[in-house]
Amino acid sequence: MSVFTSFLSQEFRTIAPDLRGYGKSRVSQPFGMNQHLMDLDALLDRFQVSRFVALGWSLGGILALELALRHPDRVSGLILVATSARPWSNHPRTGWQDDLLTGMASLVNRISPGNSVGIELGKRSLFRYLVQQHTPKTYGFLAREALPAYLQTSSHATNALNQALRSRYNRLPDLKNIQCPSLVLAGEGDRHITVESSLETAKHLPQAECRVYSNVAHLFPWEIGDRVQADIQRWLVAHPEIKT
Repeated sequence: MSVFTSFLSQEFRTIAPDLRGYGKSRVSQPFGMNQHLMDLDALLDRFQVSRFVALGWSLGGILALELALRHPDRVSGLILVATSARPWSNHPRTGWQDDLLTGMASLVNRISPGNSVGIELGKRSLFRYLVQQHTPKTYGFLAREALPAYLQTSSHATNALNQALRSRYNRLPDLKNIQCPSLVLAGEGDRHITVESSLETAKHLPQAECRVYSNVAHLFPWEIGDRVQADIQRWLVAHPEIKT
């Protein structure tokens, strides 16, 4: 989340926790998605956060929506990145060759982030469904942040997410209850949570603005970080009420 906290922390107090089973939040027992919300509630209470803007990327965006539904008096604004209240994917089937090339690209890119060999391998790997702008800057984020995050994701966290997706998660009917300003950001080439899915969410939110970026995919904040940051900053300026 450093692509967001690096500039938001200049104006806001930012809290970017590792969700249960991700990063350094280790687990040894299976759990359900609701446990993430319980953890976040406890964290907010621990830091005595009475009102906040919730920014979520992918799964984090779904949790941000849930927080807004649970705590309408505490969530003053929503920033939803590559996410949806009824997520669906159009990701194609993949095989062992994709996995092999992804592993090779990840290793080469980790050793020398953004080098031409790693990028060329990446274009043939599963990276091609995550990003569309195969630049050294994008691959720097993949090396520094994506690979460590992937390696630290526990099987329990993956199982919890897959179980939620199989249950056909759908919060669209409830979005009318979220009255705070919302900013929905989506990548036109997102195969993991489609742009149509994100646009559907924006349509159901009473006070939503939406930005769709071309020639990017699910990890677009690492592809066009400057543009994303500028749009978030403009939205914050346009909604001073979220700070009160």
